[in-house]
Amino acid sequence: MEEKPAVLIIGGLGYVGRFFALHLHENNLASEVRLVDKHLPELAWLAPEFNEACSREKFMQADASREQSLQRIFDRANGKQFDYVFNCGGETRYSQEDEVYRVRSYALSMAVGREAAKRNVKCFVEISTGMVYKPDSVPRKETDKLKPWLKLAKWKLTAEEDLAKVEGLNLMVMRMAHVYGPYTSKFISTALCMARVYQFLGKEMKWLWKEDLRTNTVHVEDVARALWTGAEWYAKVPAPRKPVPVFNIVDHGNTSQGTMAKIIHDTFNIDTGFHGTIISAFARLNLDHVVDDVNDETLDPWADLQTKAGISQTTPLSPFMERELLKDTDLSLDGSAFERATGFQYQHPKLTKDEVEKVLESYRKMGWWP
Repeated sequence: MEEKPAVLIIGGLGYVGRFFALHLHENNLASEVRLVDKHLPELAWLAPEFNEACSREKFMQADASREQSLQRIFDRANGKQFDYVFNCGGETRYSQEDEVYRVRSYALSMAVGREAAKRNVKCFVEISTGMVYKPDSVPRKETDKLKPWLKLAKWKLTAEEDLAKVEGLNLMVMRMAHVYGPYTSKFISTALCMARVYQFLGKEMKWLWKEDLRTNTVHVEDVARALWTGAEWYAKVPAPRKPVPVFNIVDHGNTSQGTMAKIIHDTFNIDTGFHGTIISAFARLNLDHVVDDVNDETLDPWADLQTKAGISQTTPLSPFMERELLKDTDLSLDGSAFERATGFQYQHPKLTKDEVEKVLESYRKMGWWP
């Protein structure tokens, strides 16, 4: 009986990292799991079900972008090497300066990638973003033109390209749609918090641009399964696989702003709609003002809601709208290549009202939701 693979997860307490650790734990897939993160578990807003999967025994606090940390991160007690390394780390906040992404994302990817190559790791999985493509409403395939439209994506793409040049690195790249699921504090959570504010104010919630603007999604549990499926697939033939396998990970729902508006209308029982082309054209020219106005309108009522609900601790939720995300750009991906190559099937094929209710339920469970 061959021993199960040993797994190293960089950014192991991040949103994808923790769900991946949970997937490995619940299905007993690995002989050893090590989670590396800059943050301590106590400060990571971990829900109770992650207690064992992200336990202190499996956790190592370290900054993996620093050369001097790498030996401690990669060395195992038994002297063997990790079989699979997953880079779930890096800066996930939007609207940061280039230097922040260069240091926290790009430098991290390169440091752990080079170390994985040195140690002949069987598969190194780099998690990237679908925002690296030239935006189009027609779903982008892995071979389509690249033109990152966020600074975060620009540095992710630079990391992808430079990792591919690292001698001896058994690399696979997975480009994600908007990841959502229980406890999410990105993208969809902003819309849900805004919806709660508009419900409280008795106002209509309106979107800019058009309802068919693509905002493709993927459930975090499917992401966790896809990471493992991908690594196992990669290791089935003698490494390295050339050219470097690159896969889009996205559900089948072709999620758009219209999808989200309908779900929010049905969930919160509020009017939802779209600003006409004139207001959207004005917004395009004055995006900073528009974003400031929206944030002025929502942040104070959100604080009031929290006070009324007796939520005194800070939570990861906020209706704060990121200017970078309020762009008239389609995130539209074709994920069929991964399904064809590996036989992978999505268990959460599309974003539904039911999925959103489960997200809200997870917030309530944590005492985050006013």
